[in-house]
Formats: sequence, C-alpha cells, structure tokens
Amino acid sequence: MNDIVDTLINDGRFTTLVAAINRASLWQGLMEANTITLFAPTDEAFSKLPSGTMGFFLDNPPELEKLLTYHIIAQRLQSSELCAADSDPTVEGSMLTIYTDDGEIKVNGIDIIQADIHATNGVIHAIDTVLIPKFMSEKIASGQAASINLIY
Repeated sequence: MNDIVDTLINDGRFTTLVAAINRASLWQGLMEANTITLFAPTDEAFSKLPSGTMGFFLDNPPELEKLLTYHIIAQRLQSSELCAADSDPTVEGSMLTIYTDDGEIKVNGIDIIQADIHATNGVIHAIDTVLIPKFMSEKIASGQAASINLIY
C-alpha cells in the first residue's frame, strides 16, 4: 500500500490535485502525515471551476494552500465514520458539514463518488466538485479571483 501522494498519482484521476499539492508545497507534509482524511477532487471536479479560477489559485500559493487544506481532516475517517459525523474541522481551520442523503454521503452538499481509498497514512474520498471555503467568497466578491459558484 502507498502513502496518500503515491496513491493519488497511481490512481490517475487526480493529476490537477497532485500538481496543486506540488505548487502549494504540501507534498512532503502529505507524505509524512500520520493519519488524515483527504476529500480529493478529481480532474473533472477541477474542470468544473469557472475559467481563471485555478489560475488565480496557482498564482497565489498561500491561497492555494488554504484551498487544499480545506479538503483535509487531521484524522483517518472511513466512510462508516463519516456517516456518524455532523461536522469536522479541516486542517485549514474551517468546518466541513458531513451528512447522508438517501444513503449517499455528502460533504458540504458534495457527493463522495468513491469512498475509502486506502493509503498507509490515511484515507481518500474522491469528490466530483472542488470544495471552496466560505471565507474565500470575500476575495471572489472583491474581484481578486474569478467568479466561483461557492460550495459551502
């Protein structure tokens, strides 16, 4: 079994996420993390962002780091444990709302399209939409980033 980073690379659906992790200098931290839960947006999820949005984040590594760490919980949570949770703090510091709807696990209203992808240092849950923290709405509203359909 591989660590989180190698698991993302080997899967093939997360090339944009892997590039963003590298750009934000989170690579080493994710390889060494003890146990984490990563809600991993697929390449398709990143392609749904409005034009210019990823350019903004890639040109602003501190903002990119906040965006990416908003997708990480500092404990290993299997899908069965997510179902029991109401909300969990992210490494970034904001809370994610986790619930089930008709048997489907949702994170801030986003579907987990594949749960429980195991790695030596955590678990990955693939999602089909990039999670955007609420606090980033101010930057977006002020024109510092492209218009984004925010997912809370």
